[in-house]
Amino acid sequence: METVARVLAVAAGTALVIAAVASAIKTVVLPRAAVSSITRFVFLTVRAAMTLWVRPSMSIAKRERRLAWYSPLGLVALLAAWLAIVLAGFTLIFWGIEGQGWQAAFTLSGSSLLTLGIVGHPSAGVTALVFAEAALGLFLLALLITFLPSIYQAFSRRELLVTALEVRAGSPPSGWELIWRFWVLERMEHLNDVWLEWERWFVDVEETHSSLPALVFFRSPQPDHHWVTAAGAVLDGAALAVSTIDVERDVQAEFCIRAGYLCLRRIADYFGIPYEHDPRPDDPISIERAEWDDVVGDLASQGIPIKADRDQAWRAFAGWRVNYDSNLLAMANLTSAPPAPWSSDRSGARSFRPRLFGRGRTASGR
Repeated sequence: METVARVLAVAAGTALVIAAVASAIKTVVLPRAAVSSITRFVFLTVRAAMTLWVRPSMSIAKRERRLAWYSPLGLVALLAAWLAIVLAGFTLIFWGIEGQGWQAAFTLSGSSLLTLGIVGHPSAGVTALVFAEAALGLFLLALLITFLPSIYQAFSRRELLVTALEVRAGSPPSGWELIWRFWVLERMEHLNDVWLEWERWFVDVEETHSSLPALVFFRSPQPDHHWVTAAGAVLDGAALAVSTIDVERDVQAEFCIRAGYLCLRRIADYFGIPYEHDPRPDDPISIERAEWDDVVGDLASQGIPIKADRDQAWRAFAGWRVNYDSNLLAMANLTSAPPAPWSSDRSGARSFRPRLFGRGRTASGR
């Protein structure tokens, strides 16, 4: 019976070590979105713990200061989790092979993993395992260290446009203020450049935030800035431009919207956020007709040309918004984004609580 237990311990320990290495490779090395249950569990556990430290009643600035710790703590916890799993795995392996007690196996595993060298062993086979564990410990540490520059480069690229958006769309940003500012400054024809710029931004965010999911939770340096609310403002501005504002059709705005909702969908796929893949244009959205009427009325009062058929304009706006509505709100809820109109100000209505375990959806939704 004891022999069987030791064989099972070696098998279980080997599985744990393989799981830790596979998680590290999926999270850091693999250049595509791949769900790691370990990474997912660590970040969502840290997120759950953060809710005890961050209260809704706090000021926005104080909440943002505390939430800024989330991703860094998550990365440190992830390294600790990988090392702990390898430690546990080799403890089981040494116990199964050596026939010694648990304490001796744990001490040998810890000495090997942390390269302390306080425990030696004359057996060549066990010595080889000791070397392997020490190499794995250094590999995991080096992997995370080399991972950080990639994260911060992608973060800097993302924040460049998020920060610049305040100049054009206010703080917190909104799609209608973006339209209004360009109208007042007589630069409506230059909105095309904005849509092109943000189409590229959405493509970059889709690639980086699905392959490096920790980036989703990195906070902006300014407490009233956030990548989700910035994305929502630009998408709403583009949707208003193509549906409501009576100007020449701008196909680039339509491309921008498509790039935006595909970006949000790919990130939602990673986190297993449910959404309708082929929504109908008349499906309900979180924006009420009265809210849209108020915004359109304000724009019209500023002299901005509005399409004559308001009913058709509303249907066209809703038809564009339905493509990104639920994912925008769920993402705002997931990241605890600061309040912004038409996005995080109503994210509780489409709240989503990710499972600690379980695979995310693929890009195809299966």
